[in-house]
Amino acid sequence: MRMAQPRGRQALWSAGWVELGDRDLPRGSHGVSETETDVSTHLSIGSCPLSRSSTAQPTKLPSALAGSGVPTRLALAPQNQRCWLTVLCLPGPGMDCFQTPRRSSWVYPTVTLCSFGFFSTMRPSEPFLAPYLTGPSKNLTSEEITNEIFPVWTYSYLVLLLPVFVLTDYVRYKPVIVLQGISFIITWLLLLFAQGVTAMQVMEFFYGMVTATEVAYYSYIYSVVSPEHYQRVSGYCRGVTLVAYTAASVLAQLLVSVAHLPYFYLNVISLTSVSLACLCSLFLPMPRKSLFFHAKHSLEAQKSPSREAVVEEAPEWEEYGWAEEKPHAHVPTVSGQLAGSRGRGPKVRSAAWRVSVQWLRDLRESYSSRRLLYWSLWWASSTAGYNQVVNYVQVLWDDKSPSQDSLVYNGAVEALATFGGAVVALAVGHVNVNWDLLGELVLAIFSVVNAAALFLMHHTTSIWACYAGYLIFKSSYMLLITIAVFQIAANLSVERYALVFGINTFIALVIQTILTVIVVDPKGLNLPVSVQVSCHTLGSLPMSPGELRGAG
Repeated sequence: MRMAQPRGRQALWSAGWVELGDRDLPRGSHGVSETETDVSTHLSIGSCPLSRSSTAQPTKLPSALAGSGVPTRLALAPQNQRCWLTVLCLPGPGMDCFQTPRRSSWVYPTVTLCSFGFFSTMRPSEPFLAPYLTGPSKNLTSEEITNEIFPVWTYSYLVLLLPVFVLTDYVRYKPVIVLQGISFIITWLLLLFAQGVTAMQVMEFFYGMVTATEVAYYSYIYSVVSPEHYQRVSGYCRGVTLVAYTAASVLAQLLVSVAHLPYFYLNVISLTSVSLACLCSLFLPMPRKSLFFHAKHSLEAQKSPSREAVVEEAPEWEEYGWAEEKPHAHVPTVSGQLAGSRGRGPKVRSAAWRVSVQWLRDLRESYSSRRLLYWSLWWASSTAGYNQVVNYVQVLWDDKSPSQDSLVYNGAVEALATFGGAVVALAVGHVNVNWDLLGELVLAIFSVVNAAALFLMHHTTSIWACYAGYLIFKSSYMLLITIAVFQIAANLSVERYALVFGINTFIALVIQTILTVIVVDPKGLNLPVSVQVSCHTLGSLPMSPGELRGAG
């Protein structure tokens, strides 16, 4: 192979004529300088100049390349025995240009994303938010917290969810994850240094932004990981948040009970943690595809003025990873954003229309199953009730046992509830039970248990009985919601899974907003917090098991 160096580029190139019978092709003969090394290999192959009009056929590359990890299929004209080969070696830690690409390309984005998930969830101030707001630092009343501050989170979450859902896919996840990290920092800066009801309402708005952008955290991994790793990586991403929340709750309880640390410093720790999370988000690889707007369906060759790009298939680390753009092979996407294309505005509008039509078609086909429809309605109503209980339960605990007069154990209770819910959800995934047959029965039984737990929390005067009711409620909810997810996700593709659960979450927020306006808001009934909890039992009551069973 005769080697040639391109002009005007800092990256390293290897180029030359490849003889099909050449068994002694030098490995790594690319002229690497002493200050530059390689991180990965990208292949760009031009067509054979002597047979440009001929029909290309797949042919094996020489053995030196075939065993090197470079893609082993090359389009060549059958009557020509050689073709021009160009290999681009990008700068990186010392690797040979023809070294086998990493098969663990999913590890780096997974570790980075899990680090973000851990630090963003490691917030020891969470279990003691209500005591902090009613304490000397903020000096707010329970009525102001319940009726004026906390409802803002529900309203902002509802308003932001759908726009953020669409934007997340369009900008390919990472910018939205960074936005979530920034929103975390703003939220805790306001919690620490702002005063007054209005400032806390602004804080709740930014926390609504945090929860609305959470969709990017759980969707990102599908754009950078191959399908065979979906289940494992999803488990890591969800598991690390449960571990972080449990650890944060335990740490908070120890600092409050043993070290007698003021609640203010719990928020300082939380601010430090979410700042680290924001820093981690900056190191996430930028995906090249997404589930909808940038869905990668196929590779097409694009002509250049000097030669045609002939690439039959993309290597695995590019298709699911974070490779640089290749000079001659371009990925057509739903949005039509091909490099150098003109008329970008009309194409984007056309892409948005096509995606919207596809979403409507997918939703119609998905919800045409009465079984999936009923499970989705139960999931939405139950989630709405759960969110309301979790949002106001600390105010209820403070009403049963004022934090200014006695030692509270909110952190220990949250840790036990989260751990118990995680164990129950894990057990559901490993128990060999026909949930199609028994799911409705379990749903009915534990929904009644949930309603009884909330009824106990409303009527008891003992803080310990109230804690016990919350433990039962949260563990039962985790059990039921896991079963519901199994039933809804059955026979759904990844794209439809994301779409259906996005719509289900929006419906849950609509129900939650209606509950807030009627039960909580000063313009509504403005009920006491203990009565509000009993009203949320309606969201935990099951549909008729017979109705679910007959909804095929």
